[in-house]
Amino acid sequence: MDRRTEILRRAAEIFARKGVSNTSVEDIANAIGVKREAIYYYFRSRIDILLEILLPTSRTLLNSMRLICRTDLTNREKLKAALESHLSEYTPGYIEMTVAFREEHFFADTEKASELSETWDEYGKLWTDIIIDGQEAGEFNADLDPKMISFAILGMCNWMSRWYNPSKDVSIEEIINTFFTMSMDGVSTLPKEQPAMKNPDAA
Repeated sequence: MDRRTEILRRAAEIFARKGVSNTSVEDIANAIGVKREAIYYYFRSRIDILLEILLPTSRTLLNSMRLICRTDLTNREKLKAALESHLSEYTPGYIEMTVAFREEHFFADTEKASELSETWDEYGKLWTDIIIDGQEAGEFNADLDPKMISFAILGMCNWMSRWYNPSKDVSIEEIINTFFTMSMDGVSTLPKEQPAMKNPDAA
């Protein structure tokens, strides 16, 4: 592992454990066993390090979503594929994804930050587009706001950063199937209420 990669990996571990606001460049240097100046040789600040950690995963997610949207899959199938793509990034990129969804408010007005913001904006839009297309095709409930649906699903996925532990028994595949079933069919086993029959004799 080269020094630059080692800095990013150690920083991601510390960010995920302590949070960016509680992590100093000196903390990262100490974890590697070098002086603080050695970190500044590669990066300008801890935020620069954070952006370097997040951008590769974010680009990968967006490119995968673009490919999914171009397929001939049904919208239901596209949504399942989108969930698989999004959640699979928790392994092996679990630490980076944890940082991504906890620390987005730290981004500064830099070229890297702008790229990251644009990437996430397009990524969210593509999720919403799948919902809209599914509503128009009669696959999804057209009475619901598509943007709210997409944000709700992403929020459910992203909250994994608060509880998911890849060393535990639950697998990503099980989480994907559970989240997809909840998104498509809900959690109730009760039949849907039928509209009341109108009494033809009623005046």
